[in-house]
Amino acid sequence: MSRTVVRISEKNHNILREIATEENISMQAILERAIELYRRHRFLTEVNKAYAALRRDETAWADMAAEYSEWSATVADGLPAEEHWDEEGNVIRNNRHKK
Repeated sequence: MSRTVVRISEKNHNILREIATEENISMQAILERAIELYRRHRFLTEVNKAYAALRRDETAWADMAAEYSEWSATVADGLPAEEHWDEEGNVIRNNRHKK
C-alpha cells in the first residue's frame, strides 16, 4: 500500500489519537471513515440543492411528480400481497390470515 503524508494540526492529531485509542482502531481507519462520511455529506448536500432547484421550477416539479407516481404503481407488481419489507430491505411476512 502506498502512503502519502498529510499534515494536520497538533490539536487534531491529538484528537485523532484519542479517538483511535478509545475505539481501538488505527488513526488511518478513523481518517478513512471521516473522509467517507464527508464525501457522503457533500453528495447529499448537492442532491438537496438539485431538488431545491427542481422544486422552484413548478413545471419540472409537476413532471417529476407525475413520473414518480407512474413508477410507484409498479413497486409491488407480481409480489405476494403478504410480503412486505422493513427499512433494511428484509422481508416481513404477514401471517395474520393463516391458521
